[in-house]
Amino acid sequence: MELFRIGFLSVTLFDLLDIALVSFIFYRLYLAMQGTIAIQIFAGLILVLAVAFLAQAANLKALSAILRTITDIWVVAFIILFQPELRRLLVLVGRSPVVRLFLKMNVDESIDEVVGAVGELSRKKYGALIVFVRATGIRLHAETGTKLEALVSRTLLLSVFHPRSPLHDGAVIIKDRLIEAARCTLPLSNITTWQGILLGTRHRAGIGISEQADVIVVIVSEETGTISIAENGTLYRGIAASALKKELRARLSVEGDRSLASAWRTLRQGGWS
Repeated sequence: MELFRIGFLSVTLFDLLDIALVSFIFYRLYLAMQGTIAIQIFAGLILVLAVAFLAQAANLKALSAILRTITDIWVVAFIILFQPELRRLLVLVGRSPVVRLFLKMNVDESIDEVVGAVGELSRKKYGALIVFVRATGIRLHAETGTKLEALVSRTLLLSVFHPRSPLHDGAVIIKDRLIEAARCTLPLSNITTWQGILLGTRHRAGIGISEQADVIVVIVSEETGTISIAENGTLYRGIAASALKKELRARLSVEGDRSLASAWRTLRQGGWS
């Protein structure tokens, strides 16, 4: 049904909905890429698309063909050159509560076993790096380690992270009830200090994987025994062993996607590993 006309253009209700939807998508893309190099290329791509649309509406066939070719090449170059930004965008989509409604995770037993192991590791000051995969898998990172495919257990985690174990270096990756792999290599974050304190490799790796994937990372410092959680590129330090179970359950459930302002945000002074 035609609503009105602008010159030779006929505007319908579906046209308005189409414009509103495209505008919303571009706006969200702009917010996701704001502050990165990709935003400059993105702005140029939008300009080319706008000019191509106007050329097509004005029936400028030669100009439309040229701009269409440029747009096709630009889109491919955009995907290749700015893969990290696009991956970050897809991760943000995967973290949406709407997406998580369709995901069922069986992690209660895993959390109980991990909490028991982390409490003992913290007391003994054995370093640990445990990754809970939430929505999107991290198979490429799991393949860098030793494949286990074993049920999560407190005893197994204590064995893996014992200083004399050949698997204690690197991360353990957990998916639902299984430990997918141990001794995994994770990407390091560019963040080297946190609140004025120098970060070690273990904490940088925990933050790094949480920046790139939808995961929850539990970190135990081998210097102080301090327990930390990394999520969405943010490090929360000084979590009591008794509160870890509640925090993990909150974050690994749909309800946990809401902003948490728990008591563990109170930071304590100490060293990092």
